[in-house]
Amino acid sequence: MHRKNLTEVTEFVFLGFSRFREHQITLFVVFLILYTLTLAGNIIIVTIIRIDHHLHTPMYFFLSTLASSETVYTLVIIPRMLSSLIAQKQPISLAGCTTQMFFFVTLAINNCFLLTAMGYDRYVAICNPLRYTVIMSNRVCVQLMCGAFGIGLAMAAVQVASIFTLPFCNRVVGHFFCDILPVMKLSCIDTTINEIINFVVSLFVILVPMGLVFISYVLIISTILKIASAEGRKKTFATCASHLTVVIIHYGCASIAYLKPKSENSVEQDLLLSVTYTIITPLLNPVVYSLRNKEVKDALRRAVGRNTS
Repeated sequence: MHRKNLTEVTEFVFLGFSRFREHQITLFVVFLILYTLTLAGNIIIVTIIRIDHHLHTPMYFFLSTLASSETVYTLVIIPRMLSSLIAQKQPISLAGCTTQMFFFVTLAINNCFLLTAMGYDRYVAICNPLRYTVIMSNRVCVQLMCGAFGIGLAMAAVQVASIFTLPFCNRVVGHFFCDILPVMKLSCIDTTINEIINFVVSLFVILVPMGLVFISYVLIISTILKIASAEGRKKTFATCASHLTVVIIHYGCASIAYLKPKSENSVEQDLLLSVTYTIITPLLNPVVYSLRNKEVKDALRRAVGRNTS
């Protein structure tokens, strides 16, 4: 009978932003605008890269893949979050929660390793330019893309399996989607082993890509410093500026969210952090690459000019 009580939870309800009840309409409007901009920005990036032959290079292949991944990543979370701001306490089934968490974790990890592949691309372009086209062949680009997605799938399978083999005795998730730690808190039993698994996986998928990107940029900067002219150094570094900006924000948010002590932040702070990496960070990808990248801006001008002529 005791075992039955532990396993009878078949659906969950999100608390979401119920603490900000008087501001929910405002939040809905703000999040809807940000979500629309994110979708539009990423779709424009993917479309421009596809139609402009000047952008058919490894760097923009990875950017297009990242933009596609970010689009699906937001689709997994934001529409349901928006609907919960209008109609509160909408339940999600156990299977639905499992599916949402699996896709969220897969795509989040995939994005981490795609940024690493982009860092490697910049390293080869700057440190070994004469062999760039040979090293970064179409086959290698596809292998790196598949490797990033494969790691995402494998790590997601481990994390989701460790969570949903737990018995649950509470159905109220103190969050706006099925994130790992909020769902883990609903378990009736000790979750120390599960927390260790989550921490080890998080450590691997954040620190390994960060370390590889750091090594890439140490080598890139040492190469740039050897360039004789200041103009040459500035021009070369400009090709990395957009990627470096996205990397710092992406890995920074991920590190704070998943590597901090679990009792360090309040619920409100955790919600704000989650909003940052589920809504703000995906928006930064198209914004940063559109505003800071000359080749993308030129491609946008060509596309607009082609349509108006």
